[in-house]
Amino acid sequence: MWNKQSDAPGSSPAQQPAWQPPQSAPASTVSTRPSAPASRAVSSLGASIEIKGKVTGEEDLQIDGKLEGSVVLNGQRLTVGRTGKLSSEVWAREVVVYGNLTGNLHASDRVEIKKDGSVTGDITTARISIEDGAYFKGRIEIERAKHSKSGADVPELAGAAN
Repeated sequence: MWNKQSDAPGSSPAQQPAWQPPQSAPASTVSTRPSAPASRAVSSLGASIEIKGKVTGEEDLQIDGKLEGSVVLNGQRLTVGRTGKLSSEVWAREVVVYGNLTGNLHASDRVEIKKDGSVTGDITTARISIEDGAYFKGRIEIERAKHSKSGADVPELAGAAN
């Protein structure tokens, strides 16, 4: 990459380190789902963002701000950050709550309510985890995994609203 005879004064190969690619992410941050790509796109709404309306997407989403309206993330993960405050009806593959969520949750795979998290509303999911110290008020309905001929484990969630 560098010639030993450089035209620039004072530059030598010892002073100019060779470019190295960034280190790969630890295995713990990569999704363990076999059908998932090696790296997943994650969008984020910061703590100062306030949204009123419907949010839809085809990628994982972390919300640290305020949201009033529905959230539809077909086959994706929603994370409600510690400063997140949602007043929403939620459809996603997976929902993890560190902050405050008021509204019904429909998760095709799982719901996690972390120790400082708060959920007020009904939850429909296949798996649920509520840590000590978390707040939950509502009803839980466990749905068995639905198997389809196509092998897809995530049903079309947008049409799930009654």
